[in-house]
Amino acid sequence: MKQSVKLVIDYLVYLLVRVLFCVVQSLSLRVGHTLARGLAWLFTDLIPVRRSLLHENIQTAFPEKTPKERQLLIRLMWEHLFLMGVEIALANRKIQDLNWKNYIQLTGVLPLLSLLHQNRPVILVTGHFGNFEIGGFSLGILTYPSNSVARSLDNPFLNRFIKDFRESTGQFLVSKKGGAPDILRVLENNGLMAFLADQSAGPKGCMVDFFGKPASTFKAIALLSLQFKAPIVVCYSLREINENGEFEPMKFEMSITSILDPLHLPPNIQNVKEITQWYTLKLEEGIRTHPEQYWWLHRRWKPGKTKE
Repeated sequence: MKQSVKLVIDYLVYLLVRVLFCVVQSLSLRVGHTLARGLAWLFTDLIPVRRSLLHENIQTAFPEKTPKERQLLIRLMWEHLFLMGVEIALANRKIQDLNWKNYIQLTGVLPLLSLLHQNRPVILVTGHFGNFEIGGFSLGILTYPSNSVARSLDNPFLNRFIKDFRESTGQFLVSKKGGAPDILRVLENNGLMAFLADQSAGPKGCMVDFFGKPASTFKAIALLSLQFKAPIVVCYSLREINENGEFEPMKFEMSITSILDPLHLPPNIQNVKEITQWYTLKLEEGIRTHPEQYWWLHRRWKPGKTKE
């Protein structure tokens, strides 16, 4: 009985989301951006959502910022997140094989494309930074399908809906829970495996510095790179900023910032912890350039010791 009630509730929630999705799809980008700004003000000033955590995280990363500066950064972060939702709703209709250059600028991607043609496995690393959903979407448009690790939603109807969107251009999802065999299979077959690498790994993680403070980070990326001799490629899909300092809707710069090849490791980066620290630092460097495009909603610096 309880299971039946849950399914009914899940389906009603799914219908509500689909209705909202259709409403957003009916809007122009300009109206969608205006809506995102309004919701950002609502979530920041009128009914502050996760205010304490957001201020705490930003103060940890940028102790020099004043409360007023943190408040502005939080409002911009919410605007970015809501605008990201608008862009995801419109992506399939706007970004196509023949017009993607109108929306996406590629920077420094030739080394990645070279690796993809060398019949080697590749590990793509990014974070909850910029519009990472458009990043995976774009690779599919460019005919380079990727495999991304993602947590399955508890609502099966919503999970299928989001999965269908992500896989619409050839981006395949691997469940975060129980997905290890699929990850190994992708790398064994010289595939492209993508990870969001900026969340806390809990007590089993590897402690590395993130904005100068120890943070538990997943070891799997470094372990897989060493096991399969797979280069780690750090990338972002950042939203463009116009001359007035405002977000440009549906305009992105997809860039490759750094590559670490386990076949040619530098003397100071040889083990799991050093590799993990390397890509964590590269993510931090990117976030520092555009902190308003980072999700400060996660409890990245959880208290307590981890097992190294």
